[in-house]
Amino acid sequence: MGKVSLQGIEFHAYHGVFSEEKKLGNRFTVDIHVWTDFQRAMLNDDLKSTVDYYKVYQIAKSHMQEPVRLLEHLGHLMIQDILKTYPNLIKVQVIIKKHNPALGGVVDFSVVEVTYPDDYGN
Repeated sequence: MGKVSLQGIEFHAYHGVFSEEKKLGNRFTVDIHVWTDFQRAMLNDDLKSTVDYYKVYQIAKSHMQEPVRLLEHLGHLMIQDILKTYPNLIKVQVIIKKHNPALGGVVDFSVVEVTYPDDYGN
Protein backbone atom coordinates (compact mmCIF):
# COMPACT_ATOMS: atom_id res chain seq x y z
CA MET A 1 0.00 0.00 0.00
CA GLY A 2 1.13 3.53 -0.68
CA LYS A 3 -0.15 7.07 -0.56
CA VAL A 4 -0.50 9.66 -3.31
CA SER A 5 -1.07 13.23 -2.14
CA LEU A 6 -1.68 16.71 -3.43
CA GLN A 7 -0.91 19.31 -0.78
CA GLY A 8 -1.43 23.04 -0.72
CA ILE A 9 -3.80 23.35 -3.68
CA GLU A 10 -4.99 26.96 -3.60
CA PHE A 11 -8.30 28.34 -4.82
CA HIS A 12 -10.37 31.48 -4.55
CA ALA A 13 -13.95 30.28 -4.05
CA TYR A 14 -17.34 31.27 -2.67
CA HIS A 15 -18.17 28.61 -0.08
CA GLY A 16 -19.80 29.58 3.17
CA VAL A 17 -22.91 30.41 5.11
CA PHE A 18 -22.52 34.19 5.41
CA SER A 19 -23.55 36.54 2.61
CA GLU A 20 -20.09 38.18 2.60
CA GLU A 21 -18.48 34.82 1.85
CA LYS A 22 -20.88 34.18 -1.00
CA LYS A 23 -20.28 37.64 -2.47
CA LEU A 24 -16.55 38.26 -1.92
CA GLY A 25 -15.27 34.71 -1.73
CA ASN A 26 -12.23 33.59 0.18
CA ARG A 27 -8.91 31.84 -0.18
CA PHE A 28 -8.95 28.07 0.37
CA THR A 29 -6.21 25.48 0.59
CA VAL A 30 -6.99 21.83 -0.15
CA ASP A 31 -4.93 18.74 0.66
CA ILE A 32 -5.96 15.37 -0.77
CA HIS A 33 -4.47 12.04 0.30
CA VAL A 34 -5.37 8.71 -1.30
CA TRP A 35 -4.13 5.33 -0.16
CA THR A 36 -3.88 2.66 -2.82
CA ASP A 37 -1.94 -0.40 -3.90
CA PHE A 38 0.51 0.95 -6.47
CA GLN A 39 2.98 -1.94 -6.49
CA ARG A 40 2.44 -2.52 -10.24
CA ALA A 41 3.16 1.15 -10.93
CA MET A 42 6.41 0.90 -8.97
CA LEU A 43 7.49 -2.12 -10.98
CA ASN A 44 6.18 -1.17 -14.43
CA ASP A 45 6.39 2.64 -14.48
CA ASP A 46 2.77 2.73 -15.71
CA LEU A 47 0.44 5.61 -14.78
CA LYS A 48 -2.61 3.37 -15.29
CA SER A 49 -1.46 1.31 -12.29
CA THR A 50 -1.72 4.18 -9.83
CA VAL A 51 -3.69 7.34 -9.13
CA ASP A 52 -3.25 10.12 -11.67
CA TYR A 53 -3.07 13.20 -9.49
CA TYR A 54 -3.97 15.39 -12.47
CA LYS A 55 -7.42 13.76 -12.43
CA VAL A 56 -7.65 14.24 -8.66
CA TYR A 57 -6.75 17.92 -9.08
CA GLN A 58 -9.45 18.34 -11.73
CA ILE A 59 -12.04 16.83 -9.37
CA ALA A 60 -11.04 19.26 -6.61
CA LYS A 61 -11.05 22.21 -9.01
CA SER A 62 -14.52 21.42 -10.36
CA HIS A 63 -15.98 21.21 -6.85
CA MET A 64 -14.28 24.41 -5.71
CA GLN A 65 -16.04 26.22 -8.57
CA GLU A 66 -19.50 25.16 -7.32
CA PRO A 67 -20.38 27.05 -4.10
CA VAL A 68 -21.73 25.13 -1.13
CA ARG A 69 -22.52 26.25 2.39
CA LEU A 70 -20.48 23.73 4.37
CA LEU A 71 -16.91 22.54 3.90
CA GLU A 72 -17.95 19.16 5.30
CA HIS A 73 -20.31 18.75 2.35
CA LEU A 74 -17.64 19.95 -0.07
CA GLY A 75 -15.15 17.38 1.20
CA HIS A 76 -17.78 14.65 0.94
CA LEU A 77 -18.56 15.57 -2.69
CA MET A 78 -14.86 15.48 -3.60
CA ILE A 79 -14.41 12.07 -2.01
CA GLN A 80 -17.46 10.68 -3.82
CA ASP A 81 -16.06 11.73 -7.20
CA ILE A 82 -12.55 10.51 -6.40
CA LEU A 83 -14.02 7.10 -5.49
CA LYS A 84 -16.06 7.06 -8.71
CA THR A 85 -12.84 7.60 -10.65
CA TYR A 86 -10.78 5.18 -8.50
CA PRO A 87 -13.20 2.70 -6.86
CA ASN A 88 -10.42 0.46 -5.49
CA LEU A 89 -8.87 3.05 -3.19
CA ILE A 90 -8.20 1.91 0.35
CA LYS A 91 -8.72 5.31 1.96
CA VAL A 92 -9.31 8.92 0.89
CA GLN A 93 -8.83 12.07 2.97
CA VAL A 94 -9.69 15.63 1.97
CA ILE A 95 -8.56 18.55 4.15
CA ILE A 96 -10.01 21.97 3.38
CA LYS A 97 -8.73 25.17 4.97
CA LYS A 98 -10.66 28.44 4.73
CA HIS A 99 -8.24 31.33 5.24
CA ASN A 100 -9.34 34.27 7.38
CA PRO A 101 -12.87 32.99 8.11
CA ALA A 102 -15.43 35.72 8.83
CA LEU A 103 -15.60 35.26 12.60
CA GLY A 104 -15.07 38.81 13.79
CA GLY A 105 -11.54 38.18 15.04
CA VAL A 106 -8.11 37.12 13.86
CA VAL A 107 -8.13 33.48 12.75
CA ASP A 108 -5.59 32.12 10.27
CA PHE A 109 -7.96 29.48 8.94
CA SER A 110 -10.71 27.05 9.78
CA VAL A 111 -10.13 23.40 8.86
CA VAL A 112 -12.41 20.52 7.95
CA GLU A 113 -11.04 17.01 7.42
CA VAL A 114 -13.21 14.39 5.73
CA THR A 115 -11.97 10.81 5.56
CA TYR A 116 -13.44 7.68 3.96
CA PRO A 117 -13.66 5.19 5.43
CA ASP A 118 -13.91 6.99 8.75
CA ASP A 119 -12.97 5.48 12.11
CA TYR A 120 -16.35 3.76 12.20
CA GLY A 121 -15.99 1.99 8.84
CA ASN A 122 -18.31 4.37 6.96
